[in-house]
Amino acid sequence: MPSRQSSAPAVPIALTIAGSDSSGGAGIQADLKTFSALGAYGASVITALTAQNTQGVTGIHTPPASFVTAQMDAVFQDLAVDAVKLGMLANAEIVRAIAAGLRQYKPRFVVLDTVMISKSGHALLQPDAVAALRDELLPLADLITPNLPEAAALLGVDPATDEREMERQAQALLALGARHVLVKGGHLASDLSPDWLVSAAGVERFSAPRIAVHNTHGTGCTLSAALAALRPRRHDWSDTVRDAKAYLNGALAASDTLDIGHGVGPVHHFHAVWPKG
Repeated sequence: MPSRQSSAPAVPIALTIAGSDSSGGAGIQADLKTFSALGAYGASVITALTAQNTQGVTGIHTPPASFVTAQMDAVFQDLAVDAVKLGMLANAEIVRAIAAGLRQYKPRFVVLDTVMISKSGHALLQPDAVAALRDELLPLADLITPNLPEAAALLGVDPATDEREMERQAQALLALGARHVLVKGGHLASDLSPDWLVSAAGVERFSAPRIAVHNTHGTGCTLSAALAALRPRRHDWSDTVRDAKAYLNGALAASDTLDIGHGVGPVHHFHAVWPKG
């Protein structure tokens, strides 16, 4: 990858490789907002165009995998990318094209958000692409961030129903090649929302009270983008997860101050920047 040409303090460059959300609450748009809010320069590779709003997804258009490759080449051959976030990847051909690009350019940090289904229940990853994602991308990821249904789909098992099973499934994902697994417990029936960070070095639990708000669109995208934006400036993944979760919790807590759309609105990415009231 290119080196930086200036002696000025480096602003981290984060690249999102994901789908576009036409309503701006998730996907590429949420990632770029998160990067900006956290002081990183954002670049993008678009894997799919969705016709989407706060009420659901009504259509998906995917470019040829060769065009995804062309976008990756354009970015990596010019920008000194510090971290990559992978989101909606659409199909197996695009997954394989991204894996080839990552092997070629070898970015230092790769966060894989295993996006499979939208919050409204629309499939965002074709069934044959699940195996390609598991086999091709997990070994290239520094951190993967599955929720409980996604972890189960990757492993071919039922979703975890308690924290002990969450940890077991995270360990099984490590065995498939991921270096760090952050399994998210938002689907558990609990007053808390526990996440487990698991690696060969050990296990760490992160927990916070559930935030009772209506607007939660884009939470997974926002968390994974925050992880990519922050990791180049943090000591390790533990510090990164702590600060990324704090940012997301703030964005969730302020989300109902936004009045966006008629369905499930987005989190407030700029809650710490925009004027209050």
